[in-house]
Amino acid sequence: MRMLRPYAVPAIAMFSTCVLAPPIALAQSEAIAAADPHADANQTRTLERVTVTGGRPSTLPLEIPTTTEGITGEQIERRINATDSSDALKYFPSLVVRKRNIGDYDHAVLASRASGTGNSARSLVFADGILLSNLLGNGAEFTPRWGLVTPEEIERVDVLYGPFSAAYSGNSAGAIVDYVTRMPTRFEAHLKVQAFTQDYRLYGTDERFSGHQGSASLGDRSGNFSWWLHLNRLDSDGQPLVIARVNRSTTPNATGTPVTGAVADRNNFGVNVWNVGTTAQTDTRQDNAKLKLAYDFSPTLRASYTLAQWRNEAERSAETYLHDATGNRVYSGKVNIGGSEYTVPALAPSRARLEHIAQGLTIKSNTRGTWDWEAAASLYDYDQDHVRSPVAATVLPGALSGGAGRVVDQGGTGWNTLALKGIWRPSGVEGDHIVEFGVQRDAFKLRRRESNAANWIGGSTGSLAAAFSGETTLTSLWAQDAWRFAPQWRAVLGGRYEQWKAEDGHRTVGAVSTAYISRDESAFSPKAAISFDVNDDWTLKASIGRAVRNPTVNELFQGAINTTTGLPTLNNPNLRPEKSVTTELTAERALPHGLLRTTVFIERSHDALYSQTTVGGTQVQNVGRIDTKGIELAFQSGRVLVAGLELSGSVTYADSEIRKNDGFPDTVGKRQPRVPDWRGSLLASYTLDEYWAGSLGARFSGKQFGQLNNSDTNGFAYQGFSRYFVADVRVQYRIDRQWRASFGIDNLNNEKYWAFHPYPQRTLHAEIRFDY
Repeated sequence: MRMLRPYAVPAIAMFSTCVLAPPIALAQSEAIAAADPHADANQTRTLERVTVTGGRPSTLPLEIPTTTEGITGEQIERRINATDSSDALKYFPSLVVRKRNIGDYDHAVLASRASGTGNSARSLVFADGILLSNLLGNGAEFTPRWGLVTPEEIERVDVLYGPFSAAYSGNSAGAIVDYVTRMPTRFEAHLKVQAFTQDYRLYGTDERFSGHQGSASLGDRSGNFSWWLHLNRLDSDGQPLVIARVNRSTTPNATGTPVTGAVADRNNFGVNVWNVGTTAQTDTRQDNAKLKLAYDFSPTLRASYTLAQWRNEAERSAETYLHDATGNRVYSGKVNIGGSEYTVPALAPSRARLEHIAQGLTIKSNTRGTWDWEAAASLYDYDQDHVRSPVAATVLPGALSGGAGRVVDQGGTGWNTLALKGIWRPSGVEGDHIVEFGVQRDAFKLRRRESNAANWIGGSTGSLAAAFSGETTLTSLWAQDAWRFAPQWRAVLGGRYEQWKAEDGHRTVGAVSTAYISRDESAFSPKAAISFDVNDDWTLKASIGRAVRNPTVNELFQGAINTTTGLPTLNNPNLRPEKSVTTELTAERALPHGLLRTTVFIERSHDALYSQTTVGGTQVQNVGRIDTKGIELAFQSGRVLVAGLELSGSVTYADSEIRKNDGFPDTVGKRQPRVPDWRGSLLASYTLDEYWAGSLGARFSGKQFGQLNNSDTNGFAYQGFSRYFVADVRVQYRIDRQWRASFGIDNLNNEKYWAFHPYPQRTLHAEIRFDY
């Protein structure tokens, strides 16, 4: 029997709709099952209101009756081959992180129900209240800063789907992710070492790519003061990400150097091509250092400070498939393949040195009385951010020794946030109303300089080639009231007023410099949600919310040259905000050992912000209207057939269609890019005894497109987006109280699949961990 949900969610209670992390009763069942997997989980269902100490509260408003999911750090450790914090989301319903390789720092974008992997600015990611989402732009390059959180420091992850909380900006249209990390209650120390490898075979590449990762943590609590120090080092050698190719010619021509090694293929548009080489084979060495401090001024008032540094040195190399008659590699020039002449495209390496610093300060009261308050500030700074690459005329293999190039410097880019929040409980913690309200300010700054260099590898910079700069700020006032107006009814009503401003925009290309006028926009976004406990087993929910996603500083002010097409990417200072309304209808059924949820979702977006390509280049423009409707089924069970066997899974269908696009009418009636029709996951975990545990998971995705007009019909090629089915396995052995070892395989079935770039193939993981 399921007890009615309490009105005020306990600080550490896991929420009722959770598939991966169940409510308190099920969490208790799991804890008991871990100690004795053959215990009857029914014994613990009466513990539904037990208070668990030591947990840190989520920053998400979990009292809103809408879809929320979660997973604990212990579940991640036992079930998932996690090499960074994004892997924690691998089996969440409708969520996909486009992680191209281990250590992917600039393309691992989060996608949700109605937002594809090209819409990074339609989701929010936080760690202990610090913004990790890179809202400087919208697209593959603006990935959340996953590297600032490592899997072993995660206490739990909470996800709120959709723009139903007034406490968050319109960037929450897809999902809000909150990582809650550990703080010690006594002295503790942790060590972890991981190794991974894949035997990668694609076209002319047949090579093993491997890496390793090590981390160490120390923490303690003395009186009112607690501290945590975490160090992490990742060295990862990933597979090539870019395929160099030329369109196959039907005209015979005897000129050019005869070569072998080209691989016949079809590109993403179905055109016959020769694949002639690869670029962006990335060797990345990342260091992450984090210090967390907390002081309890009283039992109800805590101040917390976080300082984190992320450093990355990355080399991206290129290789050719082509060989001449004597066996020498051919990197450039005129070649003859199959009796026709071709020009080898540029095979360019690059090198990056990045050093980013994040800081966060929070002061929070937790009296659980009439009033509580919170003040939070964060800063993310591109302290150093240099990317070096040769110009097209500097070709391999000579480019490895130097030559003319370009240096991109984004030092000084970053963002800062400030949030003040109040909570008013007019009738106390168990009263009918909980009113939350606040004011926020988020500021984003772009500083990008592209300079010529006589030596692209290490020389000093010369003349300025291009520069882009600008700033945006978003100031918001919000309030929402959670109201228990009857024993079985709960409602949340809220609204958010936002004032957005863009200013100091400048663009310089060569000798031409342009200054953009300042502009501002304002918007109001209402929110509402309601739930009804039909009986002990059934709950019905409905939510609706408006979201306004303002243009990013990158979309407004930054341009570049697309290295794939050679065409310019143009900024657009006149973009309109994207406005969407999302509706959810949910039915939940409590199971003897778990939960079953069905959610129908509908989203209508006006003026959606998308890159559109013309003969003159690529530019972000407003797409008139995109409609998405779909259904999501999710379930979890703490016991299936036998004691110790747990099962969770989900399946989502989404019909996302472009309904209006005046600038490109051939896209009307086509599917929204990068939103598949079907996707799903299934994860089974089994605890054999106190020593052995294992998991087997599967993930799949259906058909999707990368172009607005859906002209890319071949998903199984470079720049294509393919359907896929992959399986993962993990086994863990607890050697003793302090040591445990794990072995796992991702992509067990060695699926070759694509999301613009090729995904990793079968990858083996091994790790050992020490906890004191």
